[in-house]
Amino acid sequence: MHLRLAAYACVAALSVAACTPAAGQDFYRGKTITILVGFSPGGGFDINARVLSRHIGQHIPGNPNVVAQNMPGAGSITAVHHLDLAAAKDGTVIDIFNFGNIGESRLNPDKVKVDFRKFNWIGSISQDLTVCYVWHTFGVKTLAELKAKDKVHMGLTGMGTSSDTNQRILKSIFGVRVQQVAGYPGSAEQRIAIERGELDGDCGAWSSIPVEWVEGRKIVPVIKSGPVTAPDMPPDVPYSVEIAPSERERQVLRMLIASAQLGRPFIASQAVPAERVRILRDAFNATMKDPQFIAEAEKLRLPISPKTGEEALAIVEAIYTTPEDVVAAARKVAAE
Repeated sequence: MHLRLAAYACVAALSVAACTPAAGQDFYRGKTITILVGFSPGGGFDINARVLSRHIGQHIPGNPNVVAQNMPGAGSITAVHHLDLAAAKDGTVIDIFNFGNIGESRLNPDKVKVDFRKFNWIGSISQDLTVCYVWHTFGVKTLAELKAKDKVHMGLTGMGTSSDTNQRILKSIFGVRVQQVAGYPGSAEQRIAIERGELDGDCGAWSSIPVEWVEGRKIVPVIKSGPVTAPDMPPDVPYSVEIAPSERERQVLRMLIASAQLGRPFIASQAVPAERVRILRDAFNATMKDPQFIAEAEKLRLPISPKTGEEALAIVEAIYTTPEDVVAAARKVAAE
């Protein structure tokens, strides 16, 4: 009789956590959680995944081992597809991907065949602060001077990535003659190409730019994608939305960079059981407040402005419900 009453209480409970001792609290004991990284080692997404992997396990019942595994391809979409195609659906595999693909899936669903509403969102570590910059020897100090150049070579890791989107914004809205060079598996390889003079610059997360480049003034940032700044960023870098040529172009810019609110996103397959999604979300939220995690992130210049899984999904929903006329205008910019 007591067992039957306990079962009824569990079913009737408002919180999944009330039922997790039987349903999931012991599941992760002795297990390994894999964080897939959609790029090669050394870039910003990879670093964020590895920092998270060193701390989140402490906040999961059973204290599982957590490892990061690189799976580059198609601008990180290969790893996203892997969640549903081949990865375990038991809550032991999550993925970090390039947030730019969220907007691209709304703009060009035939190319990025992913509906990001159909995943279990675990959370996002920070919003993105992308800057477009050139190497110090390129002879440019301002956006106006960059527009005067005949060609500006920038690397491409995949269509629809945040770097790709910001390069196209630079070209289509601000008139910079960007020449995209494809074939780079990750930002680490792009940085090597910039140092060698094969590329003139890039658009990428400020926190992912090597500190020695920043401190040594090896780069010149000419425009940024967000209204915020960073302690070591020059204070006069213009915000793209504020200097857009027209109100219509400001609307288009907001659509194109909306997914930057989820700069370091983590998702799991929609097939993962609800009680394990709750465990992962709670652990993620607790990690974002963990003093040791925060200290390591600050040491690595990684910004922390987290979104919960629920908040992240709400942002994704808003992107997918953007009015079609704004989407059409943004699509034209992204295609040029």
